[in-house]
Amino acid sequence: MNDPKTILVIGTYDTKDPELNYVCDNIRKLGGNVISMDVSVLGDPSEPTDISKHDVAAAAGKTVQDAIDSGDENHAMQIMADGASKLTAKLYADGKIHGMLALGGTMGTDLALDCARVLPIGVPKYVVSTIAFSALIPPERLSADIQMILWAGGLYGLNDICMATLSQAAGAVYGAAQAVRAPDPDRPVIGMVSFGSSALHYMVHLRQPLIDRGFSLAVFHGTGMGGMAMESLAEQGYFACVLELAVAEIGNLMVGSIVNAGADRMTAAGRHATPIIAAPGFGDMIDFATWQPVPERFRDRPYHAHNRLLASASLTGEERGQLAHEVANRLKQSKGPVKFVLPTQGIHAWDTEGMPAHDPESLAIMVDAYKKEMSDPIDLTVMDCHINDKAFSEKVLEIIDGWIADGTLKTGG
Repeated sequence: MNDPKTILVIGTYDTKDPELNYVCDNIRKLGGNVISMDVSVLGDPSEPTDISKHDVAAAAGKTVQDAIDSGDENHAMQIMADGASKLTAKLYADGKIHGMLALGGTMGTDLALDCARVLPIGVPKYVVSTIAFSALIPPERLSADIQMILWAGGLYGLNDICMATLSQAAGAVYGAAQAVRAPDPDRPVIGMVSFGSSALHYMVHLRQPLIDRGFSLAVFHGTGMGGMAMESLAEQGYFACVLELAVAEIGNLMVGSIVNAGADRMTAAGRHATPIIAAPGFGDMIDFATWQPVPERFRDRPYHAHNRLLASASLTGEERGQLAHEVANRLKQSKGPVKFVLPTQGIHAWDTEGMPAHDPESLAIMVDAYKKEMSDPIDLTVMDCHINDKAFSEKVLEIIDGWIADGTLKTGG
């Protein structure tokens, strides 16, 4: 039998005392231990919690009275969020918790997201929220492996529906804490962003050669949430190198699509001096939800419905030039080496001759823009090939081999 695990349970115990205690009781019934954290401001719990609201405020360098005196509930909750996230990080660093579960409406969810983000990938982090899966939550607020459960019928007081949700949440977080195999790579990890192998082939060409060289490869789907997860891990310094070979999330952000990974996408690796190899994969398309009307500005453009969730339309040559400028601005902030590989014959399967996104004139404008924008300190390589040709992947491996030879990258295994 697994050793008992300890779950941190976070919430406003002044207004959600019965619900939070119900969760704690369920975790204990499963054989687990609980550390309770009260993040309320005005009221008090029915019984003292393990970490009081005064402890939380003090961790933020404030008092509960400071939060009250602010006269603004948003500012008050940000004080408590600061303290709660710092205490969460310390509890994990000290080996006292194995997972967290938080309950909340919009206020509690706001705070819970900060707490989840300080825990590394592999630590179970569950948020029971009245706004789970809502568009109110921007992707950059989400930690890489956060789990959210809709708090149906749970705004005020226990009831049968609410208890069904809360009991599942208690079982989910405790079961995850017992079952999780936390990442502990025995070799350096390379992070790569891509799309499906039918559209971009380089992940198929690169995976085994990178493994043969002593790396582990983690591939992230560049549809917003995948890029967010990669960015979150890059911020933790998790990667030995990142392969930013598809830039659609930056283009989506640029034109206002919801399919983006937040305003800080493609910046974390650079801040941590992580070596970067970049390319313009899928940098000519705008993504949007298939189930919504096609945005008016894209209705006269080549259109591809990938499935019932995701559709794409083409960017103009001018927009592709703007994207090149945006990508270059992000890469030029890097404190580590940056290589940019520019294939001049195309950047995904749908832009080849006979396919709906084939547009040689706009492709030429895009290529010229990248040639202009990818200047010092970025090292640009221009290749007369398509991104799906093996020659492109072989160039990426050549750069990797050079970095191994000069000590920029260390291999494992």
